Amino acid sequence: MTAAAVVVVGDVMADVVARLRGPIATASDTAARIERRAGGSAANVAAWLAMLGMPTVLVARVGDDREGAEQLAALDRGGVRTRVAVDAQRPTGTVVALVARAGGRSMVTDRGANLALAPADVPGEEFRAGRHLHLSGYALLDAGSRPAARHALALARGAGMTVSVDPSSAEPLARVGADRFLGWTRGAGTCLANLDEARVLTGLRMAAAAARALTARYGEVVVTLGARGALWAGAGEVVRVPVTPAAVVDTTGAGDAFSAGFLAARLSGAPAPAALRAGADLAARAVARTGARP
Repeated sequence: MTAAAVVVVGDVMADVVARLRGPIATASDTAARIERRAGGSAANVAAWLAMLGMPTVLVARVGDDREGAEQLAALDRGGVRTRVAVDAQRPTGTVVALVARAGGRSMVTDRGANLALAPADVPGEEFRAGRHLHLSGYALLDAGSRPAARHALALARGAGMTVSVDPSSAEPLARVGADRFLGWTRGAGTCLANLDEARVLTGLRMAAAAARALTARYGEVVVTLGARGALWAGAGEVVRVPVTPAAVVDTTGAGDAFSAGFLAARLSGAPAPAALRAGADLAARAVARTGARP
């Protein structure tokens, strides 16, 4: 696959990262180091792609507030071209990430302006042959932004663009239903899922079996396995790579970094094993620091 540019469609979030210094003390205080960071799965992928030198445009929606302005400024500094609508009614989305001492994290989310991403916010002139669309599944999983996400998929298909999709989150994916998500995204060239998402989509427990099953819907499938690395399935073949060793500080955004590393390599012509390794290497860089962006 080759692409002159990557169009990323999805979410922009302001991250509040709380690095806990111990277990949460219910109904009491828990000491933490709290930092504000830029986030949102689509914005993170776009930022990592731009860092890798891929021409990247982000289509999203933020609030007409300080957080939104800061997000756009950060993306601009990172080399991401933005086609981002500004919402006068809803605030910029915010996620509170609770990061345990071992690096694992849980997220509490207010999606804000992301919920109102509309088809009119998706600029048709950005969808051209030779480009690649990467769609964050969050845009499909929310009813408010779903028409915009489906419109982006239709524009990409009509233009003959290559397409990758990320199911994004297992719990809302299960609420929406695997059949609906698979129907909306059927025929995409690449599906990038973690193991929990792959299990929701297939009902299968084993990663390789789930990946193989998903190749009935997608040209190739990547399943990330956390500390056990990642695997790729396509054309009757399964390839696995181990995790790249890293001193884990914060796992927030590791999957987004992996997706960017894999896509940048794949879109530049790398074979699947090399692209998997590129994704794992970039994810290792991401987990070694606080925050979800380069």
